[in-house]
Amino acid sequence: MESRTGMGAVLTEAPRRTSTRRVVLTLLAGLTGCAHPAPLASTALPQATAVSHSGKIPPTAVWTVPSAFDKGLRGETEDLFSYGYGAIADRYIDEVNLRELGVEGLSGLTSLDPAITVAPVGAMLDVYRNGTVVGRFPLAGARDSAGWGVLTANVVMLARDLSPSLNASDPEEIYQAIFTSALGGLDPFSRYASRDDAEVNRGQRNGFGGIGVMYDVGGRGATITQVMPGTPAADARLRLGDVIVAVNGQSTRGATRHDLREWLRGPTSSEVTLTLVSADTPTERTLTLTRALIIMPTVDLHLDEGVGFITVSSFNQGTTTRVAEAIGEARRQLGADLRGLVIDLRGNPGGLLDQAVTMSDLFLDTGPIVSTRGRNPDARQFYASSGGDIAQNLPIVALIDGDSASAAEIVAAALQDNGRAVVIGTSSFGKGTVQTLIQLPNGGELTLTWSRFHSPSGYVLHGLGVLPVACTSGIAEASREDGAPADKVLTTMRRDQSEIAAHVALWRQTDMRDASRRLALRDACPAEHHPRALIDETVARKLIADQGLYGRALRLTAPAQSASGL
Repeated sequence: MESRTGMGAVLTEAPRRTSTRRVVLTLLAGLTGCAHPAPLASTALPQATAVSHSGKIPPTAVWTVPSAFDKGLRGETEDLFSYGYGAIADRYIDEVNLRELGVEGLSGLTSLDPAITVAPVGAMLDVYRNGTVVGRFPLAGARDSAGWGVLTANVVMLARDLSPSLNASDPEEIYQAIFTSALGGLDPFSRYASRDDAEVNRGQRNGFGGIGVMYDVGGRGATITQVMPGTPAADARLRLGDVIVAVNGQSTRGATRHDLREWLRGPTSSEVTLTLVSADTPTERTLTLTRALIIMPTVDLHLDEGVGFITVSSFNQGTTTRVAEAIGEARRQLGADLRGLVIDLRGNPGGLLDQAVTMSDLFLDTGPIVSTRGRNPDARQFYASSGGDIAQNLPIVALIDGDSASAAEIVAAALQDNGRAVVIGTSSFGKGTVQTLIQLPNGGELTLTWSRFHSPSGYVLHGLGVLPVACTSGIAEASREDGAPADKVLTTMRRDQSEIAAHVALWRQTDMRDASRRLALRDACPAEHHPRALIDETVARKLIADQGLYGRALRLTAPAQSASGL
């Protein structure tokens, strides 16, 4: 089973035109509960020819898998690469030649043992050890994923038989080496995650059964560094500095972070017993907690001069709900004195695509949000608002910087192109591709680039990013009391409105294949790292306070024409 993702974002195939409130999400392993894909049927083994130490091929000899080989490992390897390579051939954004991909993948064995190399020779694949041919296999076809699963398994088995270091390697190390080498030539965002890494990734995206603590691992055990509000740990009054010395009677001394994760996590509603020592008393105490669904917090609210600052650090399954709750909390605290909202997306690397769509929809009465386009017909999607502005037309400013990527760029572009927010900061990262997550038979994951984002006004985000109307690139940081730098940014925006509007038009019209022109456009407001930059926040507060200038800034970028060409 698979899901779509932007920097880890997940969505299902949806109708070509979909109201965001009717999008049905497939959650990957909870996202949980996602079954392993059925392995592809095995293919007859291609014959492999044994080679004498002289390097000459005996005309009648056939190499077979020695009885000492791990038959379970062989079958797992075949199923894994048959399925994985099939997914790549079907789903990757560009057409892939599996013959080239498969050879490149097997070349990754060299990273584990430099003595083992492979090379295609005509219709055969030669395997070498220290430069001497030790095996020869018929190459599988350019679209034969099952054949490449068989061939990969055969080469792995032969290499393990000949190489002590490969034989001693964990199978996951071998899988990682092959997939990393195979995917390395595709794009920077396509990758393989091992079984353990995939489990961690799924927990970060979609939550997990746990107690709600962060911890450091040390000699005494696991020292609690954070207790998340509203979790079993908070309800049990666990505190920072408490040391977990045992979990279900198992000592945590010498335990790894992986061990602790395995012990502390489990099915929701199941129980876990902790033995703890507090900083203020050496006496051990034992508590039994009931695990709950833990979703890592991604949203923070603070109020400043009548403005609600909502920081979104990434997008997981709880993000949209938490943003809505933050707006509700701002209204409860300020009431009619709430003058506007600042959505802080600086440093946000992205996350779940469905959350970027539904978060954008919170603020839009109507209009397109994003479209995706790729080689596979299922990659062509269109998402539009279903109506209902939770902010009730309050002024909104979105803050971005050079680290705002993917799902964060979707939100910024959707609000900007629909005339719902003024964007302030620097050019964003320009990571405008969707990744699809493929769960593999071994419990690992493939992340494959599957499609490209198009903003509501139709431009391709990848390699370009989102353009702020009020650019703070290169502006020297100042104290909160010194408003001069912010005033300079606003004066420039007020003075250069026609030039800004023309730049926005070029931004939206430049062909995605014109890389040099797109780079030149970005140079007008260079991407910079702006974590907690006061200049951005000060400009936002001042702009919200100046309703006339805020309205003019909105008109520089909106409204967008509905994206077409689907």
